[in-house]
Amino acid sequence: MSTILCLATSSPLRRSFDYLPSLDFNAEDLAKLQPGMRLRVPFGSREVIGIFLGCVAKTSIDPAKLKRVIKVIDNAPLLPESIFKLCVWASDYYHHALGDVLFSALPKLLRKGAEANIAANLPRRKKKNDENTNLDTNIDENIEPEPIWELNAAQQDAITSIIAHQNLEKVFLLDGVTGSGKTEVYLRAIAAVLQAGKQALVLIPEISLTPQTLARFQRRFAKRKIVVFHSRLNDRERLLAWLLAREGGADIVIGTRSALFTPLAHPGIIILDEEHDLSFKQQSGLRYSARDLAVVRSKLEKTPLVLGSATPSLESLANVERGRYVHLSLPNRVGNALPPQFKIIDMCKKRLKSGLSPEVILAIEQHLAKAGQVLIFVNRRGYAPSLLCHQCGWVASCEQCDVRLTLHQKEQYLRCHHCDTKTQVPKSCPKCSCQELMPCGYGTERLETGVQKLFPNVIVARIDSDTTRKKGSLQEALANVHSGDSRILIGTQILTKGHHFPDVTLVVILNADGGLFSADFRASEYLAQLITQVAGRAGRETKPGMVYIQTHHPDHPLLFNLLRDGYGGFAKIALEERCQAAFPPYAHLALLRAEGKNRDEVYKFLEMLRDYGIRFIDKDKTVELLGPVAAVVERKAANYCAQLLLQSSERQGLHRLIHVLIAYAEKLPAAKRVKWVLEVDPMEVV
Repeated sequence: MSTILCLATSSPLRRSFDYLPSLDFNAEDLAKLQPGMRLRVPFGSREVIGIFLGCVAKTSIDPAKLKRVIKVIDNAPLLPESIFKLCVWASDYYHHALGDVLFSALPKLLRKGAEANIAANLPRRKKKNDENTNLDTNIDENIEPEPIWELNAAQQDAITSIIAHQNLEKVFLLDGVTGSGKTEVYLRAIAAVLQAGKQALVLIPEISLTPQTLARFQRRFAKRKIVVFHSRLNDRERLLAWLLAREGGADIVIGTRSALFTPLAHPGIIILDEEHDLSFKQQSGLRYSARDLAVVRSKLEKTPLVLGSATPSLESLANVERGRYVHLSLPNRVGNALPPQFKIIDMCKKRLKSGLSPEVILAIEQHLAKAGQVLIFVNRRGYAPSLLCHQCGWVASCEQCDVRLTLHQKEQYLRCHHCDTKTQVPKSCPKCSCQELMPCGYGTERLETGVQKLFPNVIVARIDSDTTRKKGSLQEALANVHSGDSRILIGTQILTKGHHFPDVTLVVILNADGGLFSADFRASEYLAQLITQVAGRAGRETKPGMVYIQTHHPDHPLLFNLLRDGYGGFAKIALEERCQAAFPPYAHLALLRAEGKNRDEVYKFLEMLRDYGIRFIDKDKTVELLGPVAAVVERKAANYCAQLLLQSSERQGLHRLIHVLIAYAEKLPAAKRVKWVLEVDPMEVV
């Protein structure tokens, strides 16, 4: 029998596909094939791109039915061995189709068969002007180098420790309070790596942070080539950035979650800033954690990984306890900056104006009078969370989802933030015809309107995903803040992630109660991180900072412990509680989610999986199956959603159960009537 070529295609099927070599292949051609090379092959009635995995001697398919390879596209593997192995690891761990993982690691144009060389993908004007032109369009030769700041002892110790492990697979948790100079530690560590002729990969949680991060790095490394990699680049830009990194033309790669798969010719260090941030967890397709895969990549490439945060995830802190990560602490703010002071505002029986208590309004007046800026945080965009009828109590709800519609006053529409349905605001109640329709609650848009009325002579800036959709809009808004034109900032979490506002002296957290009573065991961690990160925007330089927290539960233990002992004290108690309750990071979880138009079919499918899984559980006492139960939003986009929770004290036991359930699910006729997905290590379970 001829040698059989095993290929992966961009398919959700958890299997590879076998092909015969093309008829003009000889032994020398076969010997040149390496895993990671692209081949064009027939697939059904189409031609598709496949990625070569290896040769096999036998196949389960009738050899007479095997099709032949049409063309070999590459002369060498697209992905270096480390990235190829990373994709294989991710496929195994997340139980996701290998082909889908491999193709996700490639820029879109390479998935379509584009040439994998820089010259072929240059814009036409650059080809014409200079084949050897500087491809790094992000570099401005006129940028003045940033001055080198003096380090404090903690920063120096952290840098020394990281540099001492340049060629080792070491994971460092850089645990530094807000404003402690973590970025300076990154820059010094990267400088040492570049000096050794290697490259750096820097991962940030949000695209919104890219311009300010890039500007800071350009000032420090004015003569180095820096490329950015994120989803808002066009296909050609993404491919050029990817090729520059792979071929060693870029010294530093800065990107969001997906940049983790960017190959480097000379990998030297990985920096993952704000490691606690949920944006590092992919929520569709391959549901991977960029933080966890960065740890794997660090081992494969034998390079140090620095995880930085002012509010480290409990998972990372547990890994410090177990000796897996090296803990580096930056306990103080740089220079003369002091941590902000906190004040809890009891909202019970208070008369509010535009959602603000009298104490907060007075504090805003005082800080503005002293030339300070004010940041008001509300974790909901739009005008109001809901629209209701004052007479009969009708509430505007999405017809496709089990959620209320959010009112957007300026555009005069109601919008579902789950399925993105938009409807016009009704002039009267559809139930009783009453025209007294009232907004209920506060979103950023309504708060902006109210605050502008309270402070008519002050420029108010609203920064959320609605106001920053246009290219350059976020940079313009932030520039107005830094220039001092905007005195009051109103925004969502987009303002909490790494932004530096030196003149903000007052931070107001509008409603801190959302995470105090959630059924999700991680809710308290998220709330503690959110409060700490928002508060960290105040008093970052010479001006002292103040934080006001509005709540109806001023005596809640979480708030008490957080303000008394800081995030570190909260985390210590939270880890003890997680250990006692056998929750992550002291247990391992997976979710099987199913959705479909027919509610009964969704639940029947999950019940069949549960009943089958129970037989396995009887043999392996380390695992549990819970559910099925409705998802938090049971109906979304006209589909009913439910889930099964898999829990185990041992990771291996969990994955054995997952293998069993996936194999069974793929054989069930009921699986064709529902859409189901698996998520390993879910960050939200309710």
